[in-house]
Amino acid sequence: MAAATEHADTYPGGGGHPRRWAILGVICLTQLTVLLDNTILNVAIPSLTRGLDASTADVQWMVNAYALVQSGLLLTAGNAADRYGRRRMLLLGIVLFGLGSLAAGLSGSSGELIAARAGMGVGGALLMTTTLAVVVQVFDEAERPKAIGIWGAVSSLGFAGGPLVGGVLLEHFWWGAIFLVNLPVVALALAAVVRLVPESGGRGGERLDVVGALLSITGMTAVVHAIISGPEHGWTSVRVSVGGALGVSVVIVFVLWERRVPHPMLDMGFFRDRRFVGAVLGGVLVAFGMAGSLFLLTQHLQFVLGYEPLEAGLRTAPTALTVVALNLSGVGARLLVRYGTPVTIVCGMALLSAGLVTVALLGADSYGGMLPGLVVMGAGIALAMPAMANAIMSAIPPERAGVGAGVNGTLAEFGNGLGVAVLGAVLNARFTALLPAVVAGAGSLPEALAGVRTGAERAAAREAFADGIAAGQLVGAVAVFVGGVLTAALLRRAERAGSAGEVVGGQTPGSGEPTGRKDGHTGAA
Repeated sequence: MAAATEHADTYPGGGGHPRRWAILGVICLTQLTVLLDNTILNVAIPSLTRGLDASTADVQWMVNAYALVQSGLLLTAGNAADRYGRRRMLLLGIVLFGLGSLAAGLSGSSGELIAARAGMGVGGALLMTTTLAVVVQVFDEAERPKAIGIWGAVSSLGFAGGPLVGGVLLEHFWWGAIFLVNLPVVALALAAVVRLVPESGGRGGERLDVVGALLSITGMTAVVHAIISGPEHGWTSVRVSVGGALGVSVVIVFVLWERRVPHPMLDMGFFRDRRFVGAVLGGVLVAFGMAGSLFLLTQHLQFVLGYEPLEAGLRTAPTALTVVALNLSGVGARLLVRYGTPVTIVCGMALLSAGLVTVALLGADSYGGMLPGLVVMGAGIALAMPAMANAIMSAIPPERAGVGAGVNGTLAEFGNGLGVAVLGAVLNARFTALLPAVVAGAGSLPEALAGVRTGAERAAAREAFADGIAAGQLVGAVAVFVGGVLTAALLRRAERAGSAGEVVGGQTPGSGEPTGRKDGHTGAA
């Protein structure tokens, strides 16, 4: 049952798999399809509402069903890829995503579409983990940063291209086309994976950690659901607070369980590696800054500057396009090789922080003032995210690459939710504090504008909202910058500890006893 694990270092002549760049192309095509589909859906919400006679709650579940299923399954999907083979799980993920797309495109009711989206989430979880694991498997250490950078750039391309593709499809076809367009790509990806991608992983001798999988799925789904529901139902509501507390409790039980089982789904020993902990911290905070700022930006562009939803989405594209341009050109990979992971990450997170500050201070009244900040944010993301993904994957043994990819994806989901929750709370606190007395207690800008009586009160309400957004951006900037400094410090200490181990050749002088692993990393906390 177990398959021999192939890794880049085992291929004849070194340098990774001989068809590694073609494999990366297949991986990126698959990744792009998944990401485009999610951003297209946001543009299609009005069409879905009309076509399926969907309520607001139905539309929210159409969006959230995918996110909840995917986030809950990421760790389990990564573990399955390591256990049963990454190529096998990649093919399964493509098939499930394709079947879900077909069912979604042919749905006749909101309930059918929600169920189809949940099925697509299962496929998406397998794809998000196996694609990164395969990239790590077929590229050697020298080329891996560039490959991961390209893999990451595809995420930004999907974000930028979704509104455009969705707009074109919806202008000429009915709403089901946004799902059925996936089918030709799925067929092409299946054929290419069968032909090009080698099998790797397969640890058939280990006992399946069923309890760990159930705890992981339950805990992460509950936490993400609480984060998603918070802005709508209120953070202190019974639904959100009880759900969040339940999720956190289950995650704690999951950690305790994983520490005691002989074959854990997630080896808690990884958290003794400073490289891993530093990359984890940085990954959460970059996702925090990205998702939180996007949440604030879209509201700013629509409610304050008056753009339509599609126009607002397109005006956030410079951030994504900057990420794509820098990563496809290999700038981030070259800086990573030249200056090392700590410097690259702290520079990237400092740029992201500077971009947030620029948007907060210069973009309040015009898109022209916001634009430079969006570009600087993109440059920061292009440097920081691939470096952190590479650090996470490098800190985990190659045979656990799927779990590493699952950790990376789970962190992104958690950071995204946390960013929206925290920066949204800052926005609301500042906004309600500055509102005119006549509309005190209004929970949103449209609600406040509906209650004002004079032009001066209307202007004051808009200014209060703009100030709230700026406050949220500045809080995000501080969190990202501080996180960058802490991340770089942890990674630098890990590098120094590794260098010390290498200097003594992995042995304590005169004792003959090993002081650390063969690669020089002591693994000390």
